[in-house]
Amino acid sequence: MMADVFFMDLEATSRENLPDKLARLVKTAGIESILKENELTAVKLHFGEQGNTAYIRPVFIRKIIRTLREYKVRPFLTDANTLYAGARSNSISHIQTAIENGFSYSSMDAAPIIITDGLRGKNETAIEVNQKNCKQVYIGSEVVEADALVSVAHFKGHEISGFGGTLKNLGMGCASKRGKLDQHSNVSPKIKRRTCIGCSECASHCPADAIFLKEKKAYIRPKVCIGCAECIARCPTGSVTINWNQTVPVFLEKMMEYTLGVLKNKKDKAFFINFITDISPNCDCLPYSTSPIVGNVGVLASMDPVAVDQASVDLVNQQAALPGTVLKTNLNPGEDKFKGLYPSVDWEHQFSYAETIGLGTRDYNLIRMKTLAYKS
Repeated sequence: MMADVFFMDLEATSRENLPDKLARLVKTAGIESILKENELTAVKLHFGEQGNTAYIRPVFIRKIIRTLREYKVRPFLTDANTLYAGARSNSISHIQTAIENGFSYSSMDAAPIIITDGLRGKNETAIEVNQKNCKQVYIGSEVVEADALVSVAHFKGHEISGFGGTLKNLGMGCASKRGKLDQHSNVSPKIKRRTCIGCSECASHCPADAIFLKEKKAYIRPKVCIGCAECIARCPTGSVTINWNQTVPVFLEKMMEYTLGVLKNKKDKAFFINFITDISPNCDCLPYSTSPIVGNVGVLASMDPVAVDQASVDLVNQQAALPGTVLKTNLNPGEDKFKGLYPSVDWEHQFSYAETIGLGTRDYNLIRMKTLAYKS
């Protein structure tokens, strides 16, 4: 059965500005159906890395919060800590970064920021999925415990998955550090001996006692390592790094299995929004953003996470590429912009696998919302 995907362009009039149009979009798409008075409602977004400017503008997130409040729910903003060392690798610096990028308690209509996997990325819940690659997945506990979930994703290119939208916002974005490591790597982290200072921070905080020091350098016992990524977070010199050895198809499949875990207890309690704006070639995790590959398209909303991403891909690929960007091939309308960016990534594999495990459908009915006429 086809899924309904609702679309608004970015045309505004004196009768309706863009934030108000966004509120009408999500109401028309049926957000009310997932909400119940007093329920704790997670709004999952990416706050943007320090120096990045492509993330969703806070004014739109505030409008979503205010729209949710109309239904008397209790919304909070959330994301999970990053696996890599950076400005969002722990909750303190993560929240500071969010505030610096415009997502403060006051600007978000008193919606608090609650990092889903806790102070250091270890607050997780193991969810059984029993799929091909993962028997269980590790999801940030606050998302699991929330009564309802609204995913608000910035749709853009991504160097590993081809693109990032709703599915990545949930599968990767809601995973704890252990979950992120599980998706990216099938072996333990590695230690750059050249920069290791032998401080033993990694060893002293390893819950599996998998790390030892030899001649003032740290070593990991791969067969003992449980993949929790605590050592990555603790290393003061960034010497403990991810073994980026996961093949792309397996990575995409694992990301879909993690999305399945996020949504397991959210049947009829999840809603998905994609902002197809500032369509950068890379993830918002980078500390910079470069020129968008196509012009701004609009915003999509749906009850189906697969359909909303498929529609987003199609709408981007219908555009002509902007001149002078990093995209050098597949520039014409109808050509695959994401293959042009990352020719070795079969991004469609995530969709076919997502359908196989029951996440949603690629078949959709695009419902274009009319712009309200100008006041006379």
